[in-house]
Amino acid sequence: MSTEILVSNVVSEMSAYLWPFIRIGAFVMVMPVIGGSFVPKRVRLILAMALTMIIAPILPDYAGAEFLSIAGVVLVLQEILIGVAIGFSIQLVFDAIALGGQVIAMSMGLGFAVFLDQQRGVNVPVLGQLFLMLGMLVFLALDGHQALIRLIANSFQILPIATGGMGQIAISNLLVWSGQVFVVALKIALPAVTALLVVNLSFGVTSRAAPTLNLFAVGFPVAMLLGFVAIFLSLGSLTENVSLFLEDAFAMLPTLLNP
Repeated sequence: MSTEILVSNVVSEMSAYLWPFIRIGAFVMVMPVIGGSFVPKRVRLILAMALTMIIAPILPDYAGAEFLSIAGVVLVLQEILIGVAIGFSIQLVFDAIALGGQVIAMSMGLGFAVFLDQQRGVNVPVLGQLFLMLGMLVFLALDGHQALIRLIANSFQILPIATGGMGQIAISNLLVWSGQVFVVALKIALPAVTALLVVNLSFGVTSRAAPTLNLFAVGFPVAMLLGFVAIFLSLGSLTENVSLFLEDAFAMLPTLLNP
């Protein structure tokens, strides 16, 4: 009898850390910067365990489920969905930055210059990767990593474990929020794209006035040079757009998690 009581106590103590670890682990695997493929999985696992050891003791009491039961499997899926949704919502900020850089690169004629994105493991234009790195620096400069830790800790207060998970309305709001990627990408790319559009229209008029002029030899380097000038002049708006989008994301998530 004493052995059974000891085993039940051990299982109870493990469950107090295991359920939060599932949500935190799913969040760490998709969160910005740390969730990139360039960070070893072992490092992300250790970080998730460390955050769980810090957050779990301060969580309110909750009625968990048996691990090897249908209710336990459903609860695991719910916690994974919540963690992924939180990390995905913030990751959309960086997707918007990369998309804006790619649009500018295509307008400048640099779409063929691609580079491996270590965050996602796919090839993206070099200019998009540059914008993504600048966005990460802005994110770290604004203590965004600390805000993420506070956010995942507060998520257990807003949406405690075993309370039903995210509903249909929350998932719908998340899908609507994902549309902001294109809005922010347009804001980031609009200054440079507008300048390049004026340049291309100017060369179009020039080609009609001087048909013998080789526009491929003249227009391409001029468009690239003016594109870099436009990017340099619009870096201030990039920082502002990233900051505002991050603020909107952190303000939206508590509403998203409300059951």
